[in-house]
Amino acid sequence: MQTLDGQTAVVTGAASGIGRGIASVLAGEGARVAIADIDLAKAEQVADELRSKGHEAVAVHVDVTERASTEAMAASVRDSFGRIDILAANAGIYPMIMLGDLDDAGWDRVMDINVKGALHAIQACLPSMLAAGYGRIVLTSSITGPITGQPGFAAYGASKAAMLGMVRSVALEVAGDNVTVNAVMPGNVRTEGFDELGEEHKRRMMASIPLGYLAEPIDVGWAVRFLASPEARYVTGQTLVVDGGQVLPESPDVLAGA
Repeated sequence: MQTLDGQTAVVTGAASGIGRGIASVLAGEGARVAIADIDLAKAEQVADELRSKGHEAVAVHVDVTERASTEAMAASVRDSFGRIDILAANAGIYPMIMLGDLDDAGWDRVMDINVKGALHAIQACLPSMLAAGYGRIVLTSSITGPITGQPGFAAYGASKAAMLGMVRSVALEVAGDNVTVNAVMPGNVRTEGFDELGEEHKRRMMASIPLGYLAEPIDVGWAVRFLASPEARYVTGQTLVVDGGQVLPESPDVLAGA
């Protein structure tokens, strides 16, 4: 597989968790990486870490819920690196909110960050790709919503399913411009946010994974790396599940007997 030398990647939500894993993989493969996050201080730390390893990286502030903020982010990246070849639209939240506690404000916040935020990032970065006649866009969806469900994740699951509808339609819009649009669908990943869900949640999730361990953020990063590669030129409007086999068993009995 070709290196990503000379290419510029924007990763939103890259200051921690899955986004940080994506950014580290893309940087390690040769891409110049923009660490885009609402927490600029943490983004600077990640960029410093990547630069200390010899990679090219910049930190840039972005609030993906604000169109003007994403446009300013994209402009800043173009000023730094001249172009944008890859967008990993990863910024997102996953609060556990039981149905009886889910009000309009909670619903709107999840949708604004996860769905509208991905839309804003695509719209901000796409012009550079269209001008160059090349681009790779990869969204971070989830198995929760499109395939599985969990109590307390109605808003989150709906947002992640909505992202896939957007992926397919946007992929068709830009198919003639040598820009592909795909999504990764992680299962349970060892991140700060996952740890905050508690030990009981972690125990139940671990019991449902045939491979028997949680993904690390870089595991998702490698899936993104493939979809962001020149070799993935014939893959668009598709999804790649990264879940250790979690969606495979027909019943818990299958794993109990393993």
